[in-house]
Amino acid sequence: MAVHATAVVDPGAQLDASVEVGPYAIIGPQVRIGAGSRIGPHAVLEGPLTIGEHNHIHAHAAVGGAPQDKKYAGEPTELIIGNGNTIREFTTLNRGTVQGGGKTVIGDDNWIMAYVHIAHDCIVGNHTILANSVALAGHVIIEDYAILGGYSLIHQFCKIGAHAFTGMGSKINCDVPPFVVAGSEMSVPRGINTEGLKRRGFTPERIAAIKRAYRTLYISGLPLKEAREKLLEQAQSEPAVAQFVDFIDRSERSILR
Repeated sequence: MAVHATAVVDPGAQLDASVEVGPYAIIGPQVRIGAGSRIGPHAVLEGPLTIGEHNHIHAHAAVGGAPQDKKYAGEPTELIIGNGNTIREFTTLNRGTVQGGGKTVIGDDNWIMAYVHIAHDCIVGNHTILANSVALAGHVIIEDYAILGGYSLIHQFCKIGAHAFTGMGSKINCDVPPFVVAGSEMSVPRGINTEGLKRRGFTPERIAAIKRAYRTLYISGLPLKEAREKLLEQAQSEPAVAQFVDFIDRSERSILR
């Protein structure tokens, strides 16, 4: 284990022998860090906090701090981070609250860029990109492969669907369905994230089916209930469309429309 002489590691922390800790980093009690992870200079890690393998936490990141919730009364809530994540400078990633299930969870292979804030009780999936200064309020869910443009602001309890994209400076105050591009300002649907789907190997036929579903949901003029029924029919021939239906059924704040 390579721990710089100026770093402070609490005796109650559990670090794999291969972990690297940079100058002036502070690692508190009840912090566990898996193999191959690197902690940059001046980073502050507070527990209860579990960090998996091969993560790189950069300089001045604040990881595992207490939730910014006035109801929080010191309960032993936690932050859980998976494997292979890049967490850049000056990010703030907070633990959960008792009221929200007690934990904030970040999955695997995410890019979390500088100045990003992930609040209490958020759940971030796998392979997401959160560009500089993205801010997630409490209880937000970000599904796999979503990309949030710089300075996107996500209202509490909102969900961002798999493969969705929010433009720079977007103000998201309701759920964004899978595959959808949400524009800046108060968000309105802007079409399908076609380029992202191509990069992930979606066939032209599958992308065409998703575009048909988009037209049903957003251009047909049908009320949401009727559009959902049409999507259910389309999902019989293209399983990807079923993600629209499932997302509509799980939405608590109404979908972007």
